[in-house]
Amino acid sequence: MADPNDARDSGPRMGSPLWAYLAAVITIGFTALVVAQWWISPPELAGLVRSPLFWMLAVLVVLGELRPVLLSSSMTVGGTYPSTMFAFAALLHYGLPVAVLMQAVGMVVNCAVTRKAWHRVMFNIAQATLACTAAGLVLALFGSPPAPEVSWVPKGSDMLAIGLAGLAYFVVRALLVSGAVALHERRSINRVIRTTIGHQSLVYAGLLGMAPLVVVVMKHSPALVPLFLAPMAAVYFTATLSVRRDHQAMHDGLTGLPNRKLLVLSTEEALAEARLSERVGLFLLDLDRFKEVNDTLGHPVGDRLLQIVAHRLTHSVRPGDVVARLGGDEFAVLLPSIRDAAAAREVAARLRVALTEPVRLEGMTFDLDASVGIALYPDHAPDFELLLQRADVAMYLAKEGRTGVEIYVADKDRNSPERLNLIGDLRRAIDRSELRLHYQPKLDLASGQVRGVEALLRWRHPERGMISPGEFVPMAEQSYLMRHLTQYVIDAALEQAAHWWHTGVHEQISVNVSARDLLDSALPDRLEAGLAQYRLPPKAIQLEVTERILMTDQAYTADAVRALASLGVPLALDDFGTGYSSLVRLQRLPVAEVKIDSSFVRRICDSKDDERIVRSIVDLVRSLGLRSVAEGVESAEVATCLADMGCDLAQGWLFAEPMSAVDATVWLRKHRGPATPGFCFLGSAEVLDPQTA
Repeated sequence: MADPNDARDSGPRMGSPLWAYLAAVITIGFTALVVAQWWISPPELAGLVRSPLFWMLAVLVVLGELRPVLLSSSMTVGGTYPSTMFAFAALLHYGLPVAVLMQAVGMVVNCAVTRKAWHRVMFNIAQATLACTAAGLVLALFGSPPAPEVSWVPKGSDMLAIGLAGLAYFVVRALLVSGAVALHERRSINRVIRTTIGHQSLVYAGLLGMAPLVVVVMKHSPALVPLFLAPMAAVYFTATLSVRRDHQAMHDGLTGLPNRKLLVLSTEEALAEARLSERVGLFLLDLDRFKEVNDTLGHPVGDRLLQIVAHRLTHSVRPGDVVARLGGDEFAVLLPSIRDAAAAREVAARLRVALTEPVRLEGMTFDLDASVGIALYPDHAPDFELLLQRADVAMYLAKEGRTGVEIYVADKDRNSPERLNLIGDLRRAIDRSELRLHYQPKLDLASGQVRGVEALLRWRHPERGMISPGEFVPMAEQSYLMRHLTQYVIDAALEQAAHWWHTGVHEQISVNVSARDLLDSALPDRLEAGLAQYRLPPKAIQLEVTERILMTDQAYTADAVRALASLGVPLALDDFGTGYSSLVRLQRLPVAEVKIDSSFVRRICDSKDDERIVRSIVDLVRSLGLRSVAEGVESAEVATCLADMGCDLAQGWLFAEPMSAVDATVWLRKHRGPATPGFCFLGSAEVLDPQTA
């Protein structure tokens, strides 16, 4: 039940506040330890060594240092060791020198058994010595302090002295340990004390309260002293059961990391303690392509991979930060104190770097990566639930854009109340057929003839006016509406195509669909039914999908894609050049047309790099037997450059703006048949200024 987030064995950085604090306490404590030993003369020490009672008490102190009594698995400060009872009894009976010596020996044995870092052991010896010294000074104020040669047995009249000595012992230890924890985890000492003082005080009261009884038994019946182990064993057993239940309730069973419940508590504490100038950061981290590991190699290998991820994350954060597992391959990281968004990005980048180191399991090497979403208090949310929700929004934006790390931005939040209202309005607009298709022609650069049109969706909101497709289409893709929207667009396009084809205007209409819609097995059936209903050939409609479809192997095995190819409906690849795919992969898809993204096309006359990119795409597309289409052509100079490269088709404001169905019908009838060479881009009356159209 070790806490993976416990990094107290990591040595402090030299010169840091924690290093200075530990150095000061250790120096003062060991000085007190050495000075205390000067009070023991050799004859006194020889007499103690010959006493069986001395050795019995020493053994009990050592045994009591082996394992602490824990009341909660989520306590900031570690548990309390039962050796406290026997060391305090030694202080009361033999005096300060013997007590601190026994305690120091017990802590050294604890170090050898548990392999704690030496700086922790030295600090523990120092703070226990200072606590015993404080208690010994209080006893000295009430009379002659105990000494090895004059053992002391408390009476009823000594209760006040013992009580104040025990209080001094507890206060010194609690303050010294809380100070170290506060500096180590960058928390306020008030917060550390407040979260631990209740549990610690109860345990210390029980242990220190039993110490006088141990002394009395030592004086009158030394052989009965070991019987105190029986109640201690009962306390251990009860506390262990309690901690185990508490640990199971607060931690993930697979990785040992805190779960959502403990993350909530830790976040609420951090928010309550955050100063005005401080921020609290909450990261949501999701592993990329983890499902492929589970599906390919099974869940046992996936579980081992998650354990490795948990180990890497906990060793990549700062002391005091909390790494939690929320379920599946989703982790959260709480930063109780962070300077600003830039610092949060640095931490997130460090986490991703730690994960990218290859992992070897079952004879295979895995390359891990993750998407991280960041939300900050008070910038983005005032409480845990909103922080988590907004970190989740940012994480999905990072996953969609393949950026790795994203900080929450309200304008991109598809779950804001305004966007939820807009989703409802969009649903009603689809039901009421309020959306309209506009059409932009594609022209042959060599002949000037029309080679089809692209359908572009338009929505005029009754209150907000014209809403850009870039605003509502991504929102629909993240909701249940995308399938309805796609069906609406396809139906409208087929209806318009039927009107044109049956009146002699045989122009193909290209319709944009999402990758998810393209892989939908119901899409070919709907298209086949629509083509039959309107008595259209399959080539009357073309489906456009972004090149991101090339990044998933599903596209090459999906039944829907094969069914579309069998049906004869052509596919086009839109916005090519903006992703990371290879043209070679195009050979595996039934694609007829590749559309070059306008961001490259617009700059081909000004940028040699963009000119080389576009030329390479045109040449490679031609070598694969496909048709190239340039988007966003707005000047005759660009059109001429494209024609010289051998680009097949082009569309843009130079030729025609997106038009309503009525205007597009008039335009198409006017420009049917052979065109005058170059009429589209030689300054004729047909040219439309993109600034004024």
